Amino acid sequence: MKIIASGWNYREHNKEMDQSFLLREPVIFLKPDSSLLKDGKPFFIPDFSQDVQYEAEVVIRINRLGKNIAAKFAHRYYEEATIGIDFTARDLQQMLRKNGNPWEISKGFDNSAVIGNFISVDKFENIQNLSFSLFKNQEPVQQGNTKDMIFSINELIAYISRFFTLKIGDLIFTGTPAGVGKVNPEDHLEGYLENEKLLDFYIK
Repeated sequence: MKIIASGWNYREHNKEMDQSFLLREPVIFLKPDSSLLKDGKPFFIPDFSQDVQYEAEVVIRINRLGKNIAAKFAHRYYEEATIGIDFTARDLQQMLRKNGNPWEISKGFDNSAVIGNFISVDKFENIQNLSFSLFKNQEPVQQGNTKDMIFSINELIAYISRFFTLKIGDLIFTGTPAGVGKVNPEDHLEGYLENEKLLDFYIK
């Protein structure tokens, strides 16, 4: 099982991170399977970072084997979606990028890929016009819509499958909107697709 993530896929998030470059292709990175956190288990802030930040994202799960998938056929390769968190050790990431080093450890550390309960995409009229939100301590901190993606879900699948064979159970994190921020012990995070709560866990 692979966890594949898309970076810089919402313009407003790019602006808040002071990234003004024009993307011609998706930015893709991987998280190891040890980064997966599910079933509402708590997230423990690691001791190597003083600034772990949440990034709420729509996540899809691949349901069939695929390679070099055309975008027009990509919808056949997933049936379920959820909301997830791509936790980022922001201070570590910034230091690594400044030094020109790879920054996988700031994104792929243990339990940094949180997922909620999956539901059928058939529940939604159009997955590419899907609102989602993240609440911290009952206050909204991120609100987005998949229509604002720079690269659509199907375009992401087509691009990713050029380089990686997609297998049943692989997860794709599709990018985060504006509003990312730091987590602290005892924070309570809740994530929604439309009005359905799929994610609910605490920070320790």
